Amino acid sequence: MKTDIKDYWYDLPPELIAQTPLKKRDESKLLYFDGKNVNHGNKFLDLPKLLKKGDILVVNETKVLPIRLIGKKSTGAECEVFLLKDIGVAPQGDPNKKTYNALIRPAKRLKVGDAVDCGKMKVRISEKHEDGQATVELNYTGIFEEVLDEVGEVPLPSYIKNVGVAPQGDPLCERYNTIYACHAGSSAAPTAGLHFTPEVIKQVEAMGVEIVRIILHVGLGTFRPIKVDNILNHDMHSEEYFISPEAAEKINRAKRENRRVVGVGTTSMRALEHNSAQYGEIKAGSFLANSFIHNDYDFKIIDAMITNFHLPNSTLVLLVSAFVGFDNYKEIYKQAVEQQYRFFSFGDSSFLIRPRK
Repeated sequence: MKTDIKDYWYDLPPELIAQTPLKKRDESKLLYFDGKNVNHGNKFLDLPKLLKKGDILVVNETKVLPIRLIGKKSTGAECEVFLLKDIGVAPQGDPNKKTYNALIRPAKRLKVGDAVDCGKMKVRISEKHEDGQATVELNYTGIFEEVLDEVGEVPLPSYIKNVGVAPQGDPLCERYNTIYACHAGSSAAPTAGLHFTPEVIKQVEAMGVEIVRIILHVGLGTFRPIKVDNILNHDMHSEEYFISPEAAEKINRAKRENRRVVGVGTTSMRALEHNSAQYGEIKAGSFLANSFIHNDYDFKIIDAMITNFHLPNSTLVLLVSAFVGFDNYKEIYKQAVEQQYRFFSFGDSSFLIRPRK
């Protein structure tokens, strides 16, 4: 068992980190691992030829919220409030208030009771926690999502230089969501789905591939590197996910009939594998997952996955390594660097089949 985080590091030339998306989503390159060998030369628009009639393609319909608020204290000092999670009913039952867990900056200068004016959204710090986090009360007039759309910005990953955020209406804001995103709640995008176009979806459905839709709201912890030497000491974050009765029935039927379940992204995998581990088969409902998938994890549901290329030392790299095997992971990423694939959120994609034991 590989438990030293150093084993999951790889050298990545900075120029391979994609700073912008391609003009057309499905023009990205698609590395194909068939369970034994790494294959190159495909684009994402070639995905239909790698799928099979009867496959189940599980997509995550979550949508990234414009959760970065910039405002000012009464002193005029600029502050940042990064909304993380809705943690309960409105204070005093007020329909124009919400309570959120948030990151605040500058954390040391913001005190309990301080107010931050973000235009149509007023923020009050009600509690402070560790690591720059706080409980905040949001006061607004109107429909929350509409107000947030107006005053908030979509946060982009820190490795996308000179951008950081995408205001509503900015093309990057649209491109940092999948074309099927419809349930707002994520802090970051399920990036494996960013490559799909209406044309690709139409083709895979026409060939007899069934698309099943679930929701997992992506938390910021997904992309943070592991900071402990022994991965077994890593404290895994939790994420909310939702599976409809229809989705559960289709996935369970596919497994009974020995048809492949293809997870679009690590988010779909985390939701389904967590659910199966808890209940033996896929159960419909609302759940909280904190699965840390690594090493010799016994996959029950996912037979193949579509995923981008992830940060060194991240939980996502460990997941990929567990799925294809450590040696295969090393070879896949070695070749991806040599072939100059584009890495991370706006980068290229891969289609990985789980090796048979």
